[in-house]
Amino acid sequence: MKFTAQQIADILEGKVVGNPDEEVSKLSKIEEGEKGSLTFLSNPKYDPYLYTTNASIAIVNEDFKLEKEISTTLIKVENAYKSFSKLLEFYNEVKNNKTGRETPHFIADSAKVGTNEYLGAFSYIGENVIIGNNVKIYPNCYIGDNSIIGDNCMIFAGVKIYSETQIGNHCKIHSGSIIGSDGFGFAPNNDGEFNAIPQIGNVIIEDHVDIGSGCTIDRATLGSTIIRKGVKLDNQIQIAHNVEIGKNTVIAALTGVAGSTKIGENCMIGGQVGIAGHLTLGNNLQIQAQSGISKNLKDGLKVQGTPAFNYGDYFKAYVHFKNLPTVVESVNKLEKRLNTLSKKHE
Repeated sequence: MKFTAQQIADILEGKVVGNPDEEVSKLSKIEEGEKGSLTFLSNPKYDPYLYTTNASIAIVNEDFKLEKEISTTLIKVENAYKSFSKLLEFYNEVKNNKTGRETPHFIADSAKVGTNEYLGAFSYIGENVIIGNNVKIYPNCYIGDNSIIGDNCMIFAGVKIYSETQIGNHCKIHSGSIIGSDGFGFAPNNDGEFNAIPQIGNVIIEDHVDIGSGCTIDRATLGSTIIRKGVKLDNQIQIAHNVEIGKNTVIAALTGVAGSTKIGENCMIGGQVGIAGHLTLGNNLQIQAQSGISKNLKDGLKVQGTPAFNYGDYFKAYVHFKNLPTVVESVNKLEKRLNTLSKKHE
């Protein structure tokens, strides 16, 4: 898809300096720009690249002044960085604005699908499923019986959504994620074997939730596993049965949350964090990467370590930990000296 400089300027409310009919069909970094590409310049550090780039169009700040002639068409805007971000959002919407139904696909007779939908090849829509308007379901997706998906959602290729799952509006679920699989519930019997406990709850995902690739969110044993409004999950995250994550909390990759733990609102959780089960974590927490959480946390704490404790105390302790060999050596020398002095006074 091609856009002219004037079309882009109209979207960004900018001014064209150069050829308004110059066309671009792709994006590039300014130092790697090539003919037919669009780039941007906002950091003065990269100014020299504007005079060597082969990009056809560059977005610059409105106060930018050329030091010499260039062949690149400029679009001057109030803030080049924000404008380029806006353009990326627009480009992404256009790129993903697929409609229609590819074949083969399966939709149960009892299912209801809204308007302006996209169903990719080999997608499966089960019994009594309700899908809202403007929903994009990419190839090889499975939507289990009695599930609900709200308006303006994007379900990328290979996502599996088990039965009874409820998904709100404006959600994105990236490839390979599994929503609503059984929680890890087993009970030992008299023979030392483990019998599965039926997991008959569901998963509820509220509005404006983004879920990365390869995540697993388990259905509740009873009741619901709940992901509140505005939550953002990175790739490869495990959320166990009956967990609740408060609104606008963000969690980085490779984090695992054990069953029945409640995480508050507006928390920031780093990568490779392990959170034990049946805990209550407060609001506005900051949990640093690779921390292990084994107890309840009050609002507003910033923690690190395994088991995690106050972030400031952790770094003070870590300084001493790094110096531990030197400290031990000093203590040993001091003991020898004291022993020598003690023998002299015997």
